[in-house]
Parts: sequence; structure tokens; C-alpha cells
Amino acid sequence: MYTTLKEVLQEADALNMAVGAFNTHNLEMLPAIIKAAVKQKTPVIIQTSCGTANYVGHRNLVAVCRSMAEEYGVNVVLHLDHAKDYDEIRKAIDAGYSSVMFDGSSLTLKENILGTKRVVDYARAHNVSVEAELGTVGGTEDGIAVSQEDVRYTDPADAVEFVKQTSVDCLAISVGTAHGVYAGKPQLDFKRIREIRQAVDIPLVLHGGSGSGDANLQKAIQCGISKINIGTDNFTAAIKAGGQAGEPHMVYHRMQQGFKDMVKHYMHIFHQEGKA
Repeated sequence: MYTTLKEVLQEADALNMAVGAFNTHNLEMLPAIIKAAVKQKTPVIIQTSCGTANYVGHRNLVAVCRSMAEEYGVNVVLHLDHAKDYDEIRKAIDAGYSSVMFDGSSLTLKENILGTKRVVDYARAHNVSVEAELGTVGGTEDGIAVSQEDVRYTDPADAVEFVKQTSVDCLAISVGTAHGVYAGKPQLDFKRIREIRQAVDIPLVLHGGSGSGDANLQKAIQCGISKINIGTDNFTAAIKAGGQAGEPHMVYHRMQQGFKDMVKHYMHIFHQEGKA
């Protein structure tokens, strides 16, 4: 079933697991993610950047996700990741995306609240879920780099006020992960995750899951994380599996298999297996 992020994460909360959110940059990788979910018998979240959505076509992505969800009988969410522009968010919602993220992490708390509320008001009218971000995650995402000096961990007190003012469906928090490839060893603030989870009554999201370490991610789930974003590890696995020799369709096939295997790995780590 083509469904919303809110519904999938409510189920994850009840089953004490996290649901993986996997980025795709083209249509070729999308079926690999959904087929991994079918194999593992679990719901799945497909993520795209605004750039990917405009490149592939919003309605094309929606059509494939809807069709494959119905064909394979698996719950699929199509989520717009790290969108900062309100018009881009509206475009995705109008095209049929079932979930969007407003990224106001670079704004002041007041500005972030106002921007998130505006998105929530529009999304609610279309039965679309909304994720927001509070705090700033380091690393590089979609070509935008955040230096270590600009990283801001999420304040639990701010999280309480933010959720109260916005009525957002889930909250991405900054607790030590990084987008892209880590410059050093991951150091996650598990105490902060627990404090935020105890302070708010909505699911929490961990960005920058790639390279964070399987044990760290499992501990983060135990502390209260319900959604974990994975991008870099999947693309690295696909490129490695693709190689250079062979006809294009065979290279794509090998890349899809590498991508699919990495997605299955993380679904296992997140305790998703058999939770369809």
C-alpha cells in the first residue's frame, strides 16, 4: 500500500524498531529498494532530494511507488528529503508525494517554527506527513556542506516547544551523526536521544546513518529513534557492484543488486524483518 510516513512510524514505535529511509537518485535504483522490502517483509521509505524529484519527475516517482506497492503488497512511503523551499514542497505534495521534510535547521528557532507550521498546514489538507529538523547535522548533503563549527546539537527543551508549536509528525535531531562520509569516528550522544524521546511524544529521526556503525544504530533505536536515513552506503555499494565492464543493462543490473543487498543489510540491523 502507498502510505504516509506517520502511519509507518506509528507502527515502528509500537514494534520497537526503526524504519530505514533510503535515498534514490534515479528510477533504476528505486525498484531495488522496494524489492528489498518485499524480500524482508517490511515497510520502506523511499527518499528523494528536490534535485532528484525535478530530474526524474515527481509524478514518475509517485507512479512507480504506487504501482510497485500495489503489485508487491508492501507499504511504501515516498518522502521528499531536506526541502528548504516552500514551493518545492508544494510541488511534491501536489504531485502525490506521501511525505515531505521541511529543513529549517539553518534558521532561528522562531523562523523554523513558522516555516514548519506553514508546511504542516498545507500538508494536512492533503493527508501528507511532515518531518522537520531541529539542530544542525554536519557533513555534506546534496552538495551543501556543514562544517563541524556550525554543528548544533538538538536541545531537548527546544524540541518540546517546537513540537508543541508545529504539530509536526516526526522530528530529525542532531546528536553526532554526519551526512556523507565521516571525517572521523562517529560519536553519538545517546543520552541526548533518550532525553529528547522522553520529552516529546512523536517519532525521532536520525540523519546520516551511513558509516555510523551497526552497533551505534541499534543502540540509537533502543534509545528512541524510529527512522534512520541511509544514502551514501547504498550508492557506494551500487558503484562497487557495477564495475566497469559489460553492456549497460548488465552494469545496471549488478548495481541494482549491490544496492539491494545493502538495503537488506540495514533492514536487518533495524529489526525490520517480517514486520510488514
